[in-house]
Amino acid sequence: MPRTDPGELRTARAQGHSPPPTQTELQRERADWEGMTPNKVAATEPQKPEGSGDDHSRIEHPAHPSSHALIELGCALRDSGYNFVTVTPETHRRVNANAERRGRRLAHSSQAARDVFGWSRPFEAGLLPAHWVELLTAADALEYEGDLLRSRVRFSTLDGGLYVHSAFPTAEADAVFFGPDTYRFCALVRRWMPPGGRAVDVGCGSGAAGIALASRAQAWVLADINPRALELARVNAVLNGALVELVASDVLDGVAGHIDVVIANPPYMRDESARVYRDGGGTHGQALAVRIVRDALRRLGRGGTLIVYTGAAIVGGEDTFLRELTPLLQLPNVHFAYEELDPDVFGEELERPAYADVERIAAVGLRVEVG
Repeated sequence: MPRTDPGELRTARAQGHSPPPTQTELQRERADWEGMTPNKVAATEPQKPEGSGDDHSRIEHPAHPSSHALIELGCALRDSGYNFVTVTPETHRRVNANAERRGRRLAHSSQAARDVFGWSRPFEAGLLPAHWVELLTAADALEYEGDLLRSRVRFSTLDGGLYVHSAFPTAEADAVFFGPDTYRFCALVRRWMPPGGRAVDVGCGSGAAGIALASRAQAWVLADINPRALELARVNAVLNGALVELVASDVLDGVAGHIDVVIANPPYMRDESARVYRDGGGTHGQALAVRIVRDALRRLGRGGTLIVYTGAAIVGGEDTFLRELTPLLQLPNVHFAYEELDPDVFGEELERPAYADVERIAAVGLRVEVG
């Protein structure tokens, strides 16, 4: 059996959350780990899900050498008292533009960590502790702009936890997004999710929902088609002491075994660059969310729950996402609640040709219970 990183096994100490590793523990475990050089590691040593076959008793995901550096950097930030709430891309752009007009384009010593790891501003050598820069280099997360440096990752705080994700702007095809939708999604799941059972976060991204709500389920599976998302979700699980399984999966195709709860915050935009975290497909970005509902209803048994947070294009006063869902929600033994959480999000998208007929994009929540 492949050997597992002792630092990452820390997430398997107890169900839900255990205390995050300290700097001293990480250094000791990293020294142990460097002598192992395994081909694969598991995020945890999860218990075998009921009803799963032997081939799926231990779900693995290839580890990247940068994981240790990101974990250690995250611990250093946490120990420094770091705190940052991530805003929408448009708000981020405006805040940085305002800072530049005030002569603050570069990260400033008084707010160095937040400027570098929150606002993704370039910084001069010597601004950050040397060890932090070494960790960024080891994580392959440092880029150069002439004589200036810039972090390729951000760190955000949520409910006392710390989460690494892609830097602003999230232009890469495999970018891992974190923003206001993440906060709203976690709040919705906390409000609607029943306790217990085996839960799957489809398109988990940074893994924030399953990690922040680890105590809500007996077992969590974080599933994503994006390898970069799974790697950062692994880091975030360790940073926050959460017990999770990581699964490379197109929706639920790669998830074996019984499922009690499915949650999802899928991309819901039309994106010309087809970035995984952003492009939902279909006429107005709704196709992936509709597929998640369809596939989840096929997998969930009696008593199962599905929770989806997404965006819905409103055309001529009609919710186009709900219109496509209606045939699925009229199936026997399906009971649902549907709620408009915010009537107007990402209004700047309406200037793009794909949204020429759209009057607004609403953030919506769907809860489905299988009777």
